[in-house]
Amino acid sequence: MRVPAHSVCTAIRDDIVAGVYERGSRLTEELLARRYGVSRVPVREALRTLEAEGFVVTRRHAGACVAEPTEQEAADLLEMRMLLEPLGAARAAQRRTEAHLKVLRGLVRLGQERARRGNSEDLRSLGGWFHETLAQASGSPALTSTLAQLRHKIAWMYTVEAPANPAESWAEHGGIVDAVARGDSERARAVTALHTERATAAHRLRFPGGADRPDRVRTSQHPVNMTGLRH
Repeated sequence: MRVPAHSVCTAIRDDIVAGVYERGSRLTEELLARRYGVSRVPVREALRTLEAEGFVVTRRHAGACVAEPTEQEAADLLEMRMLLEPLGAARAAQRRTEAHLKVLRGLVRLGQERARRGNSEDLRSLGGWFHETLAQASGSPALTSTLAQLRHKIAWMYTVEAPANPAESWAEHGGIVDAVARGDSERARAVTALHTERATAAHRLRFPGGADRPDRVRTSQHPVNMTGLRH
């Protein structure tokens, strides 16, 4: 059975974001195929997708390489998210389903509970799930896909300081859900814009001026098991 290219794409993207591959390093089809236990065909398709997303570039005489975004390109990503997250929330207020609301409210409850306990790792994951669900509630596949790509690229380019007051941050999440539940698109937009602006201030560029680049390819912390996809 042929391994879906999107599975290989996800695996390579996750390893790029995690820093497994050095920025600017070559990504050869043969080595990638061997690493993930697949043929070169899905690797080739995955690299094309990752190039379209901005994670990979094709260089003359070198082939596919991990991209090296500039500081301006990284800053543009944060600005784009500050524009699109509020739009997604406004759309969610108009198009959300009861299932979306149930998940969002559940995540807010968990986030508030973890905030009281001070578990920053759990809060980071819950925050990601919250914003992913909010985007899905917008009812716009194009917007959802764009925001997902932004989140991946921002995670690659930035570290995020834990909020000084995580309970306040999760109260803002709760305010977003309340506005979405009432169908108040303008309120949802405004609350999300404020929340996104505050969150953006906690981002620190991983490679300012090209410094602090990894010296070598590191071992993946998330090995891909594709045994069930192959015969």
